[in-house]
Amino acid sequence: MSTASATASSGTPRRLLAVVVLVPLLAALALWAFAWPAARTAPRDLPLGVAGPAAATAQVEQQLARHKGAFEIHHYADEAAARDAVEDRTVYGAVVVTAQGPELLTASAASPVVAQLLQQAVAEPAAAQGTQVRTVDVVAAPAKDPRGAALNASVLPLALAGIAAGAVVTVSGLRGTRAAVALAGASALVGAAAAGIADSWLGVLTGDWWAEAGVFGLATLAVSAAVAGLAALLGTAGIGIASGAIMLFGNPFSGAASAPQMLPEPVGAIGQWLPPGASATLLRSVAYFDGAAATGPALTLAWWAALGLGAVLLGQALTARKQSPARAAERELVATG
Repeated sequence: MSTASATASSGTPRRLLAVVVLVPLLAALALWAFAWPAARTAPRDLPLGVAGPAAATAQVEQQLARHKGAFEIHHYADEAAARDAVEDRTVYGAVVVTAQGPELLTASAASPVVAQLLQQAVAEPAAAQGTQVRTVDVVAAPAKDPRGAALNASVLPLALAGIAAGAVVTVSGLRGTRAAVALAGASALVGAAAAGIADSWLGVLTGDWWAEAGVFGLATLAVSAAVAGLAALLGTAGIGIASGAIMLFGNPFSGAASAPQMLPEPVGAIGQWLPPGASATLLRSVAYFDGAAATGPALTLAWWAALGLGAVLLGQALTARKQSPARAAERELVATG
């Protein structure tokens, strides 16, 4: 047996063992990342307003306190202030005590799941005691997407588009400035196409068209730049690392289907630091709340995009620096020859 054949034979069991062990580990990790947050969905310090005189709201607060750790109470003087807080995305809803009786303000556009949960936590117990709670949806979800399914469904395609763009740019051999321009151009086109489908065609987004296209494009650029940037620094392995992090953690930790405060800690917070979670939160703000509370997620996506593009340019600079001594030696050999 030749040396090459012996080496190949000895390497086969190692590769076989790697496949047998690695695939179940990845499957277990993916199942944990997707199933665990879904199975542990519950309110945790969910921002909720209480409005009215202190004496009148005391009973309401006692009722909410029974849900230990579920709500973070914000106090407001009257219904107008509570409405402003809901529209500014400071709270997901508010219980207002009025002379005509209690009133529950919700915002199904912020999260249909949370709006339903608030009704179960406030309106249903009161109805069991003979008290009718009037529910007002201050910022309602669009009629064509009352459950927020379309917005939730947009998270995965944007992540896949970003991963595909970053991988194609890397594999095609584009580097440095050309790679950055290609990533930016592809992301802009994805943004326009996504806004055209979600807003113009399906009508599930109701905000400013250009702002929505900008969110879609920035979300795609944040992912694609991260993939291409890590590949520029680490080689093709960077594609797998960045893509795995986005798919295994970014999507299930995004909170798009419910709310970040509905996920186990610190999953909700981590998800908002990753592009899928930040893009879902930013898209809600732009599409339904006139840009309220958009600064945080916009900065998160901008940082991902900037760092990724910076890594793309740095990777080219490092490669050129490594190649320059070899080129100099080659020119010297040609000159002496």
